[in-house]
Amino acid sequence: MHLGTFFKDYKKFGIFFSVLCIIIITIIYNVYNQKKPLPIWNPENVNAEMVDQSIQHVAKYHTIADFNLTNQNGKTITQDDYKNKIYVADFFFTTCQTICPIMTDHMYKIQKEIISDDDVMLLSHSVTPVKDSVPVLKAYAKKKGVIDRKWNLVTGDKKQIYKLARKSYLAVKEDGNGDIYDMIHTENFLLIDKKRQIRGFYDGTHPEDIQRLLNDIETLKYFGGS
Repeated sequence: MHLGTFFKDYKKFGIFFSVLCIIIITIIYNVYNQKKPLPIWNPENVNAEMVDQSIQHVAKYHTIADFNLTNQNGKTITQDDYKNKIYVADFFFTTCQTICPIMTDHMYKIQKEIISDDDVMLLSHSVTPVKDSVPVLKAYAKKKGVIDRKWNLVTGDKKQIYKLARKSYLAVKEDGNGDIYDMIHTENFLLIDKKRQIRGFYDGTHPEDIQRLLNDIETLKYFGGS
């Protein structure tokens, strides 16, 4: 074979092999970096300390129950206000001086990130609803930069909030002080999808968890919100 022909054929093979390698690497990259659906959390998968004993055995089909609460403007808030929405939920109280200020600041950060996203909202439940009246919530909302169309701070019947916390959101501990509806709120933020399912738990005091939550919101949106 003529030496020039050999090098010409070798060059063609080199180009073909290089292109093939690029295609293979691209395919592998896309496979490993493809978004995967978020897990669906059910009572059986959650720390039993956070779950009412009556539902600790539930392994599938768990959803957030209907609710009827009152927000910082005195407006009745129900599940209809969150219909076909992705939302982040938490539990707090306005006089808390430990983890609540950090959690509220982080919820405010999330609010800033989703401000133009009509698919995503926020919902904060008071665990001391008697003390956290509508005027108290209104003053707190104003102080913390709450935007009404994105973020509801809600109060209401203590029994209902307790049941939501223990039987729906799986997010608070019992107090054990003799009042069967008392509860110790935790630092948990919950990500809820458009089908009312829990899709993630996050430490509302840790910036890295807030970023993970924001990333997971994008993943949920990628899969249509559920």
